[in-house]
Parts: sequence; C-alpha cells; structure tokens
Amino acid sequence: MAEVQAQLQNLSEDYTKLQQELQTAVQSRQKLEAQRQENANVQKEFERLKDGENIYKLVGPILLKQDKVEAESTVNGRLEFIGKELERTEDQIKEIQDKIEKKKGEIIQAQSGLQAGGGAPGKVAAKG
Repeated sequence: MAEVQAQLQNLSEDYTKLQQELQTAVQSRQKLEAQRQENANVQKEFERLKDGENIYKLVGPILLKQDKVEAESTVNGRLEFIGKELERTEDQIKEIQDKIEKKKGEIIQAQSGLQAGGGAPGKVAAKG
C-alpha cells in the first residue's frame, strides 16, 4: 500500500510540473501574441505613410532616420519569426496538454488501485 501511495505522490509531483510547464508556455504565447500585434500595428502605420515621409528608429536614447524599405523589411522579418515561434509554442502547448491528460489517467488509475487494495481495511480500522 505504501508503494502505491509513493507512486501516487510521484505522479502528483509530475502532474504539478507539467502544469507549471503549461503555464510557462501559455505565458510565452501571450508575449508572442503581444509582439505580433505590436508589429502588425507598425506595419499598418507604414501603409499609411505618404511618399517622402520620414521613419525614425529609436536606438538607445537617439532617434535615427531609417529607410522605409529597410524598416518594412525588418518588421516583416519580425512578423515571420514571431509567426513561426507562435506555431512552435502552440505545438508545445498541445504536447504538454496531452501529457497532462495522460498523467491524469495514471493518477486516477493509481487512486482506484489504492482504494481497491487498501480502502476496505482503512474503513474497518476507522470504524473500530
């Protein structure tokens, strides 16, 4: 019975670790979504620019003039990178969720084994 309880404890710890991993992955996805939205807004601003208007880039405490083509290329590259990272993070989240479901099943199985194997004597002892 102690063996089953130890197994259940280990499964519970693994489950908690998986939940923490999931939380970290979800937070990462949220950050990427925010970055994607920010870059998409910058891209929209570029579309509104008229010919001849200046684009400036903040580098440290200094604003540097930047070529429109270069700025658009940089933003498009960022959006592409963020999109790939979002896909990777989504896959990671699905994988962790699958592991969590599997671990839940293992915990339920261990609990039912504990109840079947040691539940009756525990009830008798509680009554006596």
